[in-house]
Formats: sequence, C-alpha cells, structure tokens
Amino acid sequence: MDDQSAVHSPPDFVALEFVGGIEMKRLMVKGLVALVAAASMSMAFAADKELKLALQNPKGHPLEMGATKFAELVDSKTKGALKVKVFAGGALGGDAQNVSALQGGTLDIVVLNSGILASQVKEFAVYDFPFMFNNSEEADKIVDGDFGKALHAKLEEKGIVGLAYWELGFRDMTNSKHPITKVDDIKGLKLRVIPNAINVDWVSALGANPTPMPFPEVYAALEQKAIDGQENPVTVIAANKFYEVQKYLALTHHQYNPQSVIVSKKTWDGLTPEQQTAVREAATEAATYERGVAREKSTAALEEVKKAGMEITELPAEEIAKMRETLKPVIAKHAELVGKETVDKLSSELDALRKK
Repeated sequence: MDDQSAVHSPPDFVALEFVGGIEMKRLMVKGLVALVAAASMSMAFAADKELKLALQNPKGHPLEMGATKFAELVDSKTKGALKVKVFAGGALGGDAQNVSALQGGTLDIVVLNSGILASQVKEFAVYDFPFMFNNSEEADKIVDGDFGKALHAKLEEKGIVGLAYWELGFRDMTNSKHPITKVDDIKGLKLRVIPNAINVDWVSALGANPTPMPFPEVYAALEQKAIDGQENPVTVIAANKFYEVQKYLALTHHQYNPQSVIVSKKTWDGLTPEQQTAVREAATEAATYERGVAREKSTAALEEVKKAGMEITELPAEEIAKMRETLKPVIAKHAELVGKETVDKLSSELDALRKK
C-alpha cells in the first residue's frame, strides 16, 4: 500500500490541482481581456509616427514658433503616437518644391502663404489682392469662417488637406537704393515677388521690375545686388536679417498674407479618425497662439530693424490712396481670373463685417 501511495496522488491533492487549474485559466482569461481592452483604447494612437513639417521662415519667427507649438499640441493630444519634426528656414526647399513633395507623400505638412496655392486652386489668388483687408482681425473672421473653409476644401482633389490659417501679416517694402516716401519712388526698383501672376502684375503696375524668386534665395540675391529690394512683413525682415543687406524700409502695408497649414492627403488618409481630429484641433489652437505672437513681435521687430540702421518711412494717406487707385485695374483683371463668384462672396462678407 505504501508503494502504491507513492505512485498515485491522494484524492484531496487531485482535487486541489483541478481547482488550481481552473483558477489559472480564469486568470489567463482576465489577462487577455485586459490586453484587448488596452489595445482597444490605444487603437486611435497606434504606433509612434513622425510627421515632417516644412516652412520658409527661420527659428524664432512667429510661424516657426507656431509650428513648434503645433508639434507640442499634436504630441500631447495623441499621447505621443504622432510626433511632428519642424524643418524651418526653407531647409526642405522652396514652397513649390514643398507642395509637390506634399502631394507625392514624401512631406507631411507645410505652412505657406495661402496665395501660393493659386497654382493648385485658382481661387486662392484672392488672398494676394492688394489692400484686400483693412486689419488682421478682419482677416481672421474671413479665413476662419465659411469663406476660408470653403477654399481649403477645394484642395482635397489636389491631394492636399487644409487644416487652419495662421498669419504672416501685412507686407512692407525694403530696398537698397533710396527711401520710399511716395508711389513714384517705387518706379525702376527691381523687387523680388512671390512667384505668382498677381504679384508680378501689381509690382509692374507701380513701375517697378518684378523678379519672382523662391524665398530661400532672397537674402543672397539682395546681398549680391541681383535685386534692389523685396516686400514682406517686418517680422520676416527682422527674422531673416534683411537689414544687413537693405537700408530702406517703407511701411506700405500693401498686402495681408494668411498662411495655410496643409497636410498631404496621403498622410491624412493614413491617420485614424481620432488622430485626424487631434491634428486639426492642434492646428486651430496653434493658430490662436501664432497670431498672438506675430502681432506682439511686429512692434518689437520694427524697433529691431530701426536699431540695426534701417531708415523707416511711411507714405502719407494721399500716396496710399494713389497706390490703391493705381492697383485697381490689376485687381479687376485678377477678379476675372479668380472668378466673379469668389470675389463677390469675399466682398459681401467684408462689407457685412465693416457695417457691424
């Protein structure tokens, strides 16, 4: 009997082993359920993914600061699943190259002058009309409202998704030849312009010689005297140290530039709905931050370029009125090209705002 007891387990031990087996199975099932639940909760934020963002202005410019804020918000909202790497200062090429790479899916996000997108959707040229907006708050209401959203929606068939509008600001003129105190002083100057038709036309209408050029090439062209001047908001002039190669700044405020934050549709379609929501919310929240910084820095930038030795002039009201009158035929011409419906819609929305 003793030998048999050594071979066969006692009945109570068998029962205990059986109960232990059931308990183990229960624990395993619970563990699997927990894993499935955790996986379900993290489905919206799958594996870590890096998104490349390109823009033309350097570190310290409001747009670069906005991009950095956007990257922080995306990281936070996706719990680290999406990371945005910012390439500032034209590091990945000019705007045209960036848009092409975006459409091809080799670049994820671009921040650029909205008017440049007229090469994709003609209606975007309306953002480059001279003296279109009276102030930045007025521009905010237009681009953030139905008008701005409708234009961004037109980009999808071009492989681009519009997320939000940021701000570059009102553009002013610089040159290395002489002060600009009246419209006639602009005549004969060789000015760099954003490479699109309306900018070429309005500069020509003022008697200057327009030179379309990608932004990363501008500083060298000014330094080498290949061009006499350029036109950009004062924050851009300061951030890019144009005061090193330009003596004169005229506060013309002739054009306001909203900036489109756009994403490759190929990238967009690869995100989960939750990630898409997070990225769009981040772009909108970053817009509020970026615009605030841009407006604060504008005053500081003006002081900076003044201290750096730039001679600053302001055109009197009658000269600005003369400039507006001179540019009316240019606006009329491009209104036909952009489309009457788009121009009328913008004009009616502006009229409604100005009556409030």
